[in-house]
Amino acid sequence: MTQLSINTTQNVNINFTAASVGERLLSFLTDLLIQIAYMVVVFWVIFSVLGVGDAISSWDNWSQAALVILFCLPVMFYSLIFESILEGQSLGKKLLKIKVVKIDGYQASFGDYLIRWLFRLVDVFTNFGIIGLISIAVTPKSQRLGDITAGTSVISLKNNISIDSTILEDIDEKYVPVYPLVIKLSDNDIRIIKENLAVAVKSHDYTILDKLKNKIEAVTGIKKQSGSDHDFVKTILKDYNFYTQNM
Repeated sequence: MTQLSINTTQNVNINFTAASVGERLLSFLTDLLIQIAYMVVVFWVIFSVLGVGDAISSWDNWSQAALVILFCLPVMFYSLIFESILEGQSLGKKLLKIKVVKIDGYQASFGDYLIRWLFRLVDVFTNFGIIGLISIAVTPKSQRLGDITAGTSVISLKNNISIDSTILEDIDEKYVPVYPLVIKLSDNDIRIIKENLAVAVKSHDYTILDKLKNKIEAVTGIKKQSGSDHDFVKTILKDYNFYTQNM
């Protein structure tokens, strides 16, 4: 499987396993089945359960078209809606355990999902998706055109094995958090912080620790109270685990 090397804003490379063409295709087909099921249920309710077919048939063509478009909107915006709500995952991606991420390691934004959605017209719905499949197969980071434009890629989440490779931290039952504003961070932010901290400690690179501290303060509005940068970052990790596990 293709290894995806993401260069974070702290200039540290983190390796992920890129989602395979097969995983992405199966995810797309799963989402397609969900969308088809939605359309079948909606029109079954309209015509069979509510029995409004005769009333609709008397409408003019524009009114009928407007009604069809209205009920088709959730299908048209399906991937954009779910990737925005589920932070990079549609229902199909969630089932296949794959996710959209920025190639700088941070959580993709709504704008990124919007760009990917717009490029589906070229990547997915032109020439039966051949353009997107070829792009994923030949690009170094397994990106379709929408990913290249948005600066994203799709990774597999199936290779998180140990606690060291997760965002989890061991915290005492009596632990008292210090920085409530850590909840402004996402799980992906915390994972990157933890991995960069491990790299900094292993290589005794205090520059990385300083950059981590500055980045955390800029994103959250937190100001380090006391102690070393290492202690500050460790506290951030523990505080995030405390608040997310007790919410």
